Amino acid sequence: MEKEQLKHEIRSMRQEKNAVILAHYYTEPDLQDIADFVGDSLALAQSAAKTEADIIVMCGVHFMGETCKILCPDKKVIVPDLAAGCSLADSCRADDLKAFIDEHPGYKVVSYVNTTAEVKALSDVVVTSSNARRVVDSYPKDAKLIFGPDKNLGAYINSITGRNMLLWNGGCHVHGRFSLQAILRLKAEHPEAKVLVHPECPAAIQAVADEIGSTAGLLKYSTESDAREFIVATESGILHKMQLASPDKTFYPAPPEVTEGIGCSCNECSYMRLNTLEKLHHALLTESPEIVVDPAIAEKAVRPINKMLELSK
Repeated sequence: MEKEQLKHEIRSMRQEKNAVILAHYYTEPDLQDIADFVGDSLALAQSAAKTEADIIVMCGVHFMGETCKILCPDKKVIVPDLAAGCSLADSCRADDLKAFIDEHPGYKVVSYVNTTAEVKALSDVVVTSSNARRVVDSYPKDAKLIFGPDKNLGAYINSITGRNMLLWNGGCHVHGRFSLQAILRLKAEHPEAKVLVHPECPAAIQAVADEIGSTAGLLKYSTESDAREFIVATESGILHKMQLASPDKTFYPAPPEVTEGIGCSCNECSYMRLNTLEKLHHALLTESPEIVVDPAIAEKAVRPINKMLELSK
């Protein structure tokens, strides 16, 4: 089926089924363009929590679909591809986290949203990169905190808050593989370019940043900045929205180490790229695959998510 016909049928089914299409900034441009709402993890959760649609279609990764289902248990939540997972979520199994918690009595658990429902159910509060500092700062300075699973984000929050949270040793396969040398070469070629870095990146990448922030934060910075060029160290899908918001500016995707010297200049999430226009069409047509969360797990997991949403108002 031709792309325009796919889009036409997706729009028709969306209206007929009273569905809402949510898409993360890291998905392909066609999905971002057809979605009702595009955002980072915090904004997507906020949007899901207040939607009046009967069906939520989450174009993102599995934990995002779970978050929608936890927040909206009475709605049908479908995703284009159930195989769209997350390396961060995979790096923190609930059984392992439970054992770690048991080894550290008296600690509160602050979990990144990039986690399974089971891990959220073990947590005291959930955070995103947009609100991690605000949520962590809601605890007393002497509070004993475990932060997981992203060690780079946790270390960054420690550095800007003066805390000493215990960090889970997890990481994102996209943000962990940026090449510092390639970024420095790009900076030498474009000395006026501002370097924008996501806090999931290692400290060495953060050290050369002009701005460190969430995906939404980096988009906002690039839109409001007087600079005309930017080197962007996060998943390259965000460049679509950056370019749309600032068509007169130039954006360079920071390259990953694994592709240096072979011509590729982008860093894509293999899981996010499992979402396609064709799969979105099929998901709406069949109302599947559907996200299912154990009600007992959801009952526990919704509390730290709601706490995050309340603190983010």
